Amino acid sequence: MKLEQIWQDLHGLAEISFKEVKTTDYIANTLERAGIRVQLFKKHTGLIAEVGSGEPVIGLRADIDALWQEVDGKMQGNHSCGHDAHMTIGIGTLLALKEKEDSLKGTFRCIFQPAEEQGNGSLAVIKSGGADGLKMLFGVHLRPKEELSFGEAAPAISHGGGIFYEGKITGKDLHGARPHQGVNAIEAGFALAQQMHTVRLSPMIPHSVKMTNFHAGASNYNIIPGSATFALDVRAQTNESMAELQRLIEEKVAAMSGMLGVKIEGEWVDYTPAAAINEDAEAIMREAIITEMGEESLRPRVVTPGSDDFHYYTIEKPELKAVMLGLGSDLTPGLHHPDMTFNHDCLEQGVRVITRAVEMAMEG
Repeated sequence: MKLEQIWQDLHGLAEISFKEVKTTDYIANTLERAGIRVQLFKKHTGLIAEVGSGEPVIGLRADIDALWQEVDGKMQGNHSCGHDAHMTIGIGTLLALKEKEDSLKGTFRCIFQPAEEQGNGSLAVIKSGGADGLKMLFGVHLRPKEELSFGEAAPAISHGGGIFYEGKITGKDLHGARPHQGVNAIEAGFALAQQMHTVRLSPMIPHSVKMTNFHAGASNYNIIPGSATFALDVRAQTNESMAELQRLIEEKVAAMSGMLGVKIEGEWVDYTPAAAINEDAEAIMREAIITEMGEESLRPRVVTPGSDDFHYYTIEKPELKAVMLGLGSDLTPGLHHPDMTFNHDCLEQGVRVITRAVEMAMEG
């Protein structure tokens, strides 16, 4: 089965986090027909598939969920983050290694992981035992053209960490003619948003804090809203700097609550850790890129403020060596854009590089 056909099939299935039922079935059926061992997760979507036997066990994580977004005026599941490509590369790698299974010096396991976009799919896989026994874990992600062009590859992606703060301003509504009798929640939210611009770390560490959601008021325009909800999107390049940002934000929220005389509180949700790149795994990926694509295709680590729950595998399993391949694909206009397109010739390149990296990791 050609990689392009696999991609077309998966692209057409596009299902959102933890609802990737048809996607899971398609992958399982495709692999079982090829004689590859498959094990479905019992408590959630996704699966693991293996070829070879014994130790070491070398893994690849392929995320399987799509985004829910408007495409040509219609809300639908859409693979605008390239997960259809990642799944295709995972299936292609399994098929390639199946052909040489008798000579493999270990086991290759592909984790087809649900709910990366939700940020906790990797934790579900870990809880289900999908990462048990792994010595090394690879990931792969298509990169925007502004980072890597087609024919280029990076041996690691240094993702930043991300977290959301869901907050609430709690007060009493006021008559529009009597603003002096209380606190306007909209004005409190505006003041808080301005204060977030004063939360700073060293300029040597990429980071950002911004208000991305705010709701106050109803259908009566003569009522000053006393309550509101809001959300902050917080990014930092390291887990240590993220912890410091959280502390500073909590201090600002408390200070603004006291200064404005209104209750402001919230909680942290959907934390995604920053990358913890293993140098041994990165060295293997670097050599695999050179071997399969040529030294002229090798590029340095990609550093991005974007986040990926791939890095929970090493947070939860510190002994696990992990790295993610950055694959150039002439991807435009950008990740998560509803009209995202890429050069599909990168699929075969991804299979070759990952296959080589797995074989090298088994030798090592």
